[in-house]
Amino acid sequence: MADPLLIMAAGGTGGHMFPAQALAEAMLERGWRVKLSTDARGARYTGNFPDAVEQEVISSATFARGGPLAKVGVPFRVAGGVMAARRSMKRDRPALVIGFGGYPTIPALSAATLMKIPRLIHEQNGVLGRVNELFAKRVDAVACGTWPTELPEGVEGTHIGNPVRGAVFARQGAPYISPGDYPMSILVMGGSQGARILSDIVPPAISALPREIRQHVRVSHQAREEDVERVADYYYGEGIDADVQTFFHDVPDRMSEAQLVISRSGASSVADIGVIGRPSILVPLASAIRDEQTANARRLVEAGAAILMPESKLQVESLSEQIELVLGNPAGASQMARAAMGQAIPDATERLVALVEETAAK
Repeated sequence: MADPLLIMAAGGTGGHMFPAQALAEAMLERGWRVKLSTDARGARYTGNFPDAVEQEVISSATFARGGPLAKVGVPFRVAGGVMAARRSMKRDRPALVIGFGGYPTIPALSAATLMKIPRLIHEQNGVLGRVNELFAKRVDAVACGTWPTELPEGVEGTHIGNPVRGAVFARQGAPYISPGDYPMSILVMGGSQGARILSDIVPPAISALPREIRQHVRVSHQAREEDVERVADYYYGEGIDADVQTFFHDVPDRMSEAQLVISRSGASSVADIGVIGRPSILVPLASAIRDEQTANARRLVEAGAAILMPESKLQVESLSEQIELVLGNPAGASQMARAAMGQAIPDATERLVALVEETAAK
């Protein structure tokens, strides 16, 4: 008899894919077969997935992108994806299908609904995304990464936290070296969306730091491809040691070495910051329609582990002041690191594994 099959459906951002990767790693260890269903955009984030995870690229689409002609074709592309997913599940019926959000999850969850296959969704943010909201009343369980999570009336969620990848978990509670008169690292992460404003504001804010702090700072800065050269040139011109890339494959290492993280407050980033335990300045994505990134940041901010800076208040001078507040106060920075760890849910992956197995057995 074949090992049970888990199909994970995840959209094309790191926020959806990283928890899926964590679950895949754990389920493989428990003897499950794992298949990832995504679209071409999501496939770009699978480089660190275990080799044993079968990847299936299925057609999907959203009304949120493209012109009028592209929008006309959305229903046909989604329907094609649902049919393809259904054919695949008939050939190899999964024990459970889990969706992590994003429009590429629609085909797999729709096919599972039609075939009455056990299914659940995992919502990373404090507010349900559009696709997870669509399926919340059509699945057997809703796993919540951020608590409390705003849920539709009549839907009960299970708070399990946001699973982190094995590479992050390996750095759990890494010793924090408080700021001082020696090299200090700042990690700047903009997420898959909206890194432009951080590339505009963070470099001059670091440059404006008092000399006694600035001379010790080194920076790892994630920037959009079109911004990498100008950001790197700025740091170089200001005499600041900086590594500027579009994507860091070793974020856990860089975060564990950092004295401060400046980041969007995507759910996965917040989870990583908590598990590793680092002071942070969080800048929620202003264009997020449901303001979920502010909800994600709430627990770290209320615990004194993070400083919240809305985009409307993100200016060079104000950000520089907040950076100085952290790097100029070793005791306070260490307290922020401890507070961050206090908000972490390091066993989130195990909680999700238990919910998957419980739901599949019903």
